[in-house]
Amino acid sequence: MTKEANNHLINKRIIFFDGVCNLCNSSVQYIIRHDRRNNFYFSALQSDTAKSLLNNLVEEYKSVVLFENGISYFKSTAALRIAKDLSGLHKLLYAFIIVPRPIRDFVYDYIARNRYKWFGKKDACMIPTPELESKFV
Repeated sequence: MTKEANNHLINKRIIFFDGVCNLCNSSVQYIIRHDRRNNFYFSALQSDTAKSLLNNLVEEYKSVVLFENGISYFKSTAALRIAKDLSGLHKLLYAFIIVPRPIRDFVYDYIARNRYKWFGKKDACMIPTPELESKFV
């Protein structure tokens, strides 16, 4: 990916997700339905976009990364920042940001470690429908 393409993406709020994880794919669909203000764009962690913007962090964080204004947020912090900007009562989940990050991330990591066992895994990354294609970078 070229530097010009990266510059275009720096100002977007991109949720990077594990493209083969059923839980992650369901979460993306859920976020799209509740993102009434069109805040978010999406890209699989397995994509060239992720490799380009997140550099070596792709291997370290394999479940969700929120990239906004050139800053990457990981694990529970990413999830809570995403929830804060969804419609409805999801905003209230952001109150958990006061819980110390190591405690939040412990719970997050437990779910992330077991997500394939509990929810399954696809053989390939999700391909967006034509209606959703504009939401994916």
